[in-house]
Amino acid sequence: MKRDLVTFALAMGLAASTATADSNWNTGMFGLMPTPASYSQDLKRLPPPELDAPLPAVAMTEGLTEDWLMSRPAPEGDAEWQCLTEALYFEARGESLDGQIAVAEVILNRVDSPLYPRTVCGVVKQRGGGGCQFSYVCTGKKKMREKGAADLSGRIARAMLDGAPRVLTAGATHFHTRGVKPSWSKRFSRTAAIGAHLFYRQPGANG
Repeated sequence: MKRDLVTFALAMGLAASTATADSNWNTGMFGLMPTPASYSQDLKRLPPPELDAPLPAVAMTEGLTEDWLMSRPAPEGDAEWQCLTEALYFEARGESLDGQIAVAEVILNRVDSPLYPRTVCGVVKQRGGGGCQFSYVCTGKKKMREKGAADLSGRIARAMLDGAPRVLTAGATHFHTRGVKPSWSKRFSRTAAIGAHLFYRQPGANG
């Protein structure tokens, strides 16, 4: 009987201690005190997408993606952008995204080379050897009739002119379709094969 009374007394003491601890508890302990910011409605609002943000990290390492390109504002630009857009449309619109970007790389690599004109328009309109460097120039094509393809060409051109990395062709300055074999293809180093095109780098093109 005495043992039961002792056990009961200990249990009552423990309950009293717990109640005291509960009464001393406050939400400020351990940094849990709510603040006005905790209830701010602003925290529930997501900011609008920043369409003018710089290229994403993936674009700087693995190349551009079509999803990212299509999320950008409608492309526009000056004569350089127009020349690059037309070149991509007429020379590569049937190619994959990588295939079109690869052609853009060739044009821009030529712009950077001391062996070629210093502008995009100068490169794509260059003539020599009895013909044109880009076949659509000699045929006089100007009208881009496929709106979707023209839009994508413009988006690629805009991104490449804005500094997208050239990660596909290892500095290529030339390309041709698989169905032909120009004489220079025997002298230049092949750097890539993408879709219907083979890519080459001209010796001395990098200065």
